[in-house]
Amino acid sequence: MSSTSEKPPAEPGTDTSWLRAVADDAAHFDRSSSAERVADVLRRRITEGALPPGTQLSKELLKDALQVSRNTLRESFRLLTHEGLLVHRMHRGVFVPNLTEADLVDLYRLRRVLECDVVRSLDDLDPKLLEPLRADIESSEAAAAAGNWVEVGTANMWFHRHLVGLAGSSRLDEITGRLLAELRLLFHVIDTPEALHQPYVARNRALYELIEQGEYEKAADQLHQYMLDSEAGLLAAFRARD
Repeated sequence: MSSTSEKPPAEPGTDTSWLRAVADDAAHFDRSSSAERVADVLRRRITEGALPPGTQLSKELLKDALQVSRNTLRESFRLLTHEGLLVHRMHRGVFVPNLTEADLVDLYRLRRVLECDVVRSLDDLDPKLLEPLRADIESSEAAAAAGNWVEVGTANMWFHRHLVGLAGSSRLDEITGRLLAELRLLFHVIDTPEALHQPYVARNRALYELIEQGEYEKAADQLHQYMLDSEAGLLAAFRARD
């Protein structure tokens, strides 16, 4: 398609196409659902890349899409603001934030502590527990083959969520869910998702195979280097943008 017929990119904060997916989510919970359930929907959409930094969340649009009250939305916004996933700008509204280089360094420090410790602490794992990770890898590889790099990124998010899930800790699961949502916001700093995600398709497979073989210490060491490389790539993108 020629450049003259292409649609111009939407201004930051003006694209509301994500509302269709959010409305679909509403079918999965009843009208008495709490603010936590609404926050879960929005958090997941951030994690999957559907709500990039700069997106404005309209109470009116979301109220209609999710069929919930203003008070429920207000409380869900408060919860996500506390988590750093939304910001309130005076006289303007509620937005998905732009994270900083300092946020990036802080998040990766936490990722290394959390994920590497989980892998290093594994012992005689039931192979059935690895099925979600294998499914994530297969989804990632299929999306990469189709050139759908946004979906590759989403599969990668689920891979790391399920990796921490091997610890069997609801507290770690909750922390990881919030951490990965913030992390996905950082990914938007790179213009081409392929450049960000392509190297880690094979690395996730290699990490999975080490865990499957019971090589937990080696897998943890590999994951640590994986995190350092990922952080370095994002830092380079931040600095190139300045």
